[in-house]
Amino acid sequence: MGRYRARFATSQSEVLAAQVLRHQCFNLLNKVELDIDDFDTICQHVLIENLKTKKLTCCYRILSFENGKNISNSYSAQFYDLKAIESYPKPMIEVGRFCIDPEVNDPSVALTAWAALAQIVGQSQTELLFGCSSFEGIDKRRYLDSFALLRDRYIAPVRWRPQIKSAKIFCYSKDLNYKVDKKKALLNMPPLLKTYLSMGAWVSDHAVVDLNMKTLHLFTGMEISKIPKSRKQFLLRLA
Repeated sequence: MGRYRARFATSQSEVLAAQVLRHQCFNLLNKVELDIDDFDTICQHVLIENLKTKKLTCCYRILSFENGKNISNSYSAQFYDLKAIESYPKPMIEVGRFCIDPEVNDPSVALTAWAALAQIVGQSQTELLFGCSSFEGIDKRRYLDSFALLRDRYIAPVRWRPQIKSAKIFCYSKDLNYKVDKKKALLNMPPLLKTYLSMGAWVSDHAVVDLNMKTLHLFTGMEISKIPKSRKQFLLRLA
């Protein structure tokens, strides 16, 4: 799209560049200055680059599944009991580590990333996207309005709903007695999660307190068939 292009990483050095960018975006405190885990070796890495400068501006990784049978091998399954989704019969993709260079303020970057994902979904006939959407920090008080809005409108259908697995959680669907301020809720909602929700996504009924990443995150699922027609057509045109 215009100034940017999306492509798969084709070498270890390109994966390394993504790990460096992720470390910068997630503000991780470690000596190697890389965001790296075992899933990097089994995922495909999507890179969004500035065509003129060749600079990496955005990245994310994907892990494909033929159906829900092996979802226990996903990154998300470390934090959530996903047995309900094991019966999902169609192709799925887990999307993770989505990040944009904080020094880049250009909406075309995110649009390029989404267009690439739309193309991947179309080519693989994927029917469910899933992953973890994160709130920065672990202080739930910063996001009570956002969690109240999620509680009221976006909890996952019972048939696919993730169950509790992690020791440290915030069960906002039950423990939060709070009247939502919609304007404040949307203002504090993470941009990636907000985009998912605008396309019909649903979330787990509890947030996991991730002390390693220093985030509060939610399992997020998006059924491709539930994406509003206008948004689906827009992404396909971009792709």
